[in-house]
Amino acid sequence: MTTSKNGLTFIKELEGTKLVVYLDSAGRPTIGTGHLIKPGESFPNGITMEENDTILVEDVKEVEKGLIYLRLNQNQYDSLVSFGFNLGLGSLKQLLSHGLDQIPVQILKWNHAGGRESKGLTARRIAEKNLYLTEGEPDILGIIEAARKESDDLA
Repeated sequence: MTTSKNGLTFIKELEGTKLVVYLDSAGRPTIGTGHLIKPGESFPNGITMEENDTILVEDVKEVEKGLIYLRLNQNQYDSLVSFGFNLGLGSLKQLLSHGLDQIPVQILKWNHAGGRESKGLTARRIAEKNLYLTEGEPDILGIIEAARKESDDLA
């Protein structure tokens, strides 16, 4: 299984996309949809959206390796790839250690940055939970919009 077009759209909507180099929230050089610039990479003129999409597909392949042996439907898979893309394979493995049935509960606990609850991460985790629980064709933008509203209501 690989990340679907809906899954890539989901990640792009949650991460945001900048076609020029910027510093992420941790101060690391980044470009596109959350691509951490590696040693030897250089993007002095930025990238196109097509180049961004190619980089994103390559970046999610690293997360997909952490899901290779699991029996998931496409929405569950895409949800967990989003989570792993955002927090890394170590965090994904920790989430998975609770069992697949516990993911909708456990995923919501991963909403802190710098020791504080983050409204943006709360919305993202709600969206990932809702995608995980969605059967059939998901309304990606609707799921994200509803999660942001629910996060606002919790604040």
